[in-house]
Amino acid sequence: MKKFFAILLTLAMVLSLAACGGNDSGNSGDSGSGGSQQQEPATTPADGGSEGGADIRVAMITDYGDITDQSFNQTTYEASKAWCEANGVDFTYYKPAGDSTAERVAMVEKAADEDYNVIVMPGFAFGETITEVADVYPEISFIALDVSEGDVGGTVPGNVYCAVYKEELCGYMAGVAAVKLGYTHLGYLGGMAVPAVQRFGYGFVQGVDAAAGELGVDATVEYVYGNQFFGDPDITAYADNWYQNLGVQAVFACGGGICTSAGEAAAKVPGTKVIGVDVDQSFTLDAAYGEGVTLTSAMKGLAATVNHMLDEVAAGNFASYGGKAEALGLVSGDDPSANYVLLPMDTTQWGDGFSQDDYKTLVKDMFDGKITVSDDISAMPAVSNITVNDLGNIK
Repeated sequence: MKKFFAILLTLAMVLSLAACGGNDSGNSGDSGSGGSQQQEPATTPADGGSEGGADIRVAMITDYGDITDQSFNQTTYEASKAWCEANGVDFTYYKPAGDSTAERVAMVEKAADEDYNVIVMPGFAFGETITEVADVYPEISFIALDVSEGDVGGTVPGNVYCAVYKEELCGYMAGVAAVKLGYTHLGYLGGMAVPAVQRFGYGFVQGVDAAAGELGVDATVEYVYGNQFFGDPDITAYADNWYQNLGVQAVFACGGGICTSAGEAAAKVPGTKVIGVDVDQSFTLDAAYGEGVTLTSAMKGLAATVNHMLDEVAAGNFASYGGKAEALGLVSGDDPSANYVLLPMDTTQWGDGFSQDDYKTLVKDMFDGKITVSDDISAMPAVSNITVNDLGNIK
């Protein structure tokens, strides 16, 4: 009998140890070139955390970039991770093996297999992915950033929320700021000519035109797309020519990592500037290419969107958002920092020509409808006061 109980005790201990290790399903952060998941340590629901938050598990999937792109993926990752840590919610992220719908779908399947029921997806490239997976996983709430109704075939599935941004508005703000701060020979270096990048650029052109007209100065915009979302020696050489030979003073680098080429080129010509995009890029650009190289950044409220939507999911309110696509822009005329499109208040290089008060007045006028900015991307905006050299694609 004693031997019998000893055997039972041994079996109980073995089963207990197996249970403790049972959550390790091989998600150890494989970052190889195969369909790779990069796993964050699981968190335990914190004391005082929301009851709804304890029932959700959040995954973020990168598009064709990664979480060090100094832009869209990185901001979305950091916001998702921070929210989950603050709310005691399990979090991980996945990086597809390559840039294809099949590989993005594979990461959704992996997340579903591992019981993640909220998936955050940044970038228009997820449009086709959503059309393939939404019906297959009706129990998952998908939060898609920069994915439009058109990207998902015209109808947003009921378990998907799509947020797009009025990039033309913060592009306009950046254009006004640049000219009023004394920069009248400008460059626009876009990534790929996708709608969001076009809206940024066309808004920028409209802002430069308006500010030049108001001040009665001549201004020029060199306008080009790199046809990719990363910098390389060819694009750096192109930017070198702008800064060193054409006299371009500031370049709006709008395309994720393509800012590296603009930064490298600006670092060679003292006094020249880069305008960042999506997030406040001054921290990374200034550190890499010289203090003060970043004039301002045309920002989208990516973190604000992530925080708001995860709050709503945790509170059980996702049904109020599912099936919708919203264009997020100005929500306040009095507090620019509350808006989903904005310039950074702390790091923009304000001056006598364009101060924080001038910026607040500009935002107020835009919010009140005194200033309107076209979101039409069918053609380069008509201008009255500046020259735009539309140069197509570098590659």
